[in-house]
Amino acid sequence: MSDTEATAGPLAGKLALVTGGARGIGLEISRQLAALGAEVLIAARHKAKADRAAALLCKEGYAAQGLRLDVAFEDDRQDVYHELRRAHGRLDILINNAAIYLDSKNAATPAIKLASGTPKGTLRTTFETNFFAPIFLTQALLPLLRKSPAGRIVNLSSIQGSLAYHADPASPVYSHKAFAYDASKTALNAFTVQLAEELRDTRIKVNSVHPGWVRTKMGGDVADLSVQEGARTAVIYASLPDDGPTGGFFHLNERLPW
Repeated sequence: MSDTEATAGPLAGKLALVTGGARGIGLEISRQLAALGAEVLIAARHKAKADRAAALLCKEGYAAQGLRLDVAFEDDRQDVYHELRRAHGRLDILINNAAIYLDSKNAATPAIKLASGTPKGTLRTTFETNFFAPIFLTQALLPLLRKSPAGRIVNLSSIQGSLAYHADPASPVYSHKAFAYDASKTALNAFTVQLAEELRDTRIKVNSVHPGWVRTKMGGDVADLSVQEGARTAVIYASLPDDGPTGGFFHLNERLPW
């Protein structure tokens, strides 16, 4: 794809930041946003990995650069805010994708411990990355998102965070319990609801999305979807029109129960 083609899409002129963007779903979200014309900041804990991912997209004709960001560290979050304010003065799209799964080897493997026995360390570490980090990063970057003519915040949640589904024996996730991960995504959904309400009179839209069960290190090799398919929902809600929804929980065009 030529540079002209890559920058002529519906997101031309938009600046997007994708956490956990150096591999898996995050890298593919970055690629698909760039294919729509966005300039993508690929954030990862290790700058070398972020730079390699950005270089890969640049070779494909897209606009991307690597950014060092360990979402769990306040200094990193503040450094990113100051760098974006200095270099760009705004942010149009924030994809809170970075997450960990510590309940078992991967989402295809039963949890080692159920709710009553989940280790304290597993809970605290999971919540630090999956819940506190995206909240604090969003808080740090919100002043820059407010400067966008149409800010979009997409929180990568999971169907595993749906309390309605976990309480329903007929649901697709009822028999799959991973307490630390599931609870962290439920909490992230609560942030989506409350932040969307707070920002309802602005042009910023905030949504949670379920990517599906995706073949990644976290999802496992037997998962249903490719990373290309798994990235699609986040991209849809990152590129919503002005009349698009806010404060919802979605997979593709389906609204999911909280």
